[in-house]
Amino acid sequence: MAKEVEVRMKAWNETTVLEFVLEGFLVAQHLGKVLFLVHLLVYLASVTGNTLIIAITWSDPRLQTPMYFFLRSFSFCECCFISTVIPKLLAIFLFGDRTIHFTPCIIQAFSFLFLGSTIFFHMAVMSLDRYLAICKPLRYPAIMNPRVCFLLVFFSYVLSFILVTGVILRLSRLSFCGSNVIPHFFCDLGSLIHLSCSDTKSLESMAFGVAVVVLFTSVLAAIFAYSNILISIMRLPLAKDRQKAFSTCSSHLIVLSLMYGSCVFIYVKPKQVSRLESNREAALVNTVVTPLLNPVIYTLRNKQVHQALRDALSRVNLQK
Repeated sequence: MAKEVEVRMKAWNETTVLEFVLEGFLVAQHLGKVLFLVHLLVYLASVTGNTLIIAITWSDPRLQTPMYFFLRSFSFCECCFISTVIPKLLAIFLFGDRTIHFTPCIIQAFSFLFLGSTIFFHMAVMSLDRYLAICKPLRYPAIMNPRVCFLLVFFSYVLSFILVTGVILRLSRLSFCGSNVIPHFFCDLGSLIHLSCSDTKSLESMAFGVAVVVLFTSVLAAIFAYSNILISIMRLPLAKDRQKAFSTCSSHLIVLSLMYGSCVFIYVKPKQVSRLESNREAALVNTVVTPLLNPVIYTLRNKQVHQALRDALSRVNLQK
């Protein structure tokens, strides 16, 4: 009887954490309303910008090419990605509501990792698309046909789902019986692993392996694509042609640099619990800054999008 009670008490203690507390940014708590306004404006600008890209590339017949098909899907992922984190962060700044229940926390962790992985696979596909367009221009229309474009995007989602689901299922089975304070502004995988009172070595190895697969698959694709692009551009006889060719992929390179820099710093570490404090600041880059800069970078440096926007505004003015 005593042994049965002991087993029950042990099981109860291992499942007492039913909700977590997001620590957020403690240093700037007194600036909550100001930070709420700043992040709200950033969030609205990011969602509006990416939605505008989706609408323009969908509606303009001149932008019905593989490059803009991938950009449209990429912008959709960015809208969803930023929406997994920022609304809760806004609630923290405005209302001080730092609690999040176990199930929503696991869902947020899954959505963040799934959409983030999908974005990186999209970046790999977009790199290969630019490589084929510049280095194999005659074969490009045959290779990047609508069916291939759809399959590439589809498998980006499927592969991300498979990789991340395994990690999240293992995470959901961990026991949390100690502190429930997450030293982050969202349900970060590394922070949750750190809070668990279970043996997390296998999960840490699994998460590290997934991070390596996702990040370095995309990095290797980008290195292969842009090294060949650079060689092809340097072989062009006219400076005007070289500038035009490079301008088509320079915006993509800027986005790649921002995303890879922050994510390699955060995730590619065998020990997920290390540098949690610095991870919080680095995470702001790919959760807040990059989704805002993407539509700006892609529209400011793209003459076709400029023209499509001007035409759309002209049609709106004529209708008025």
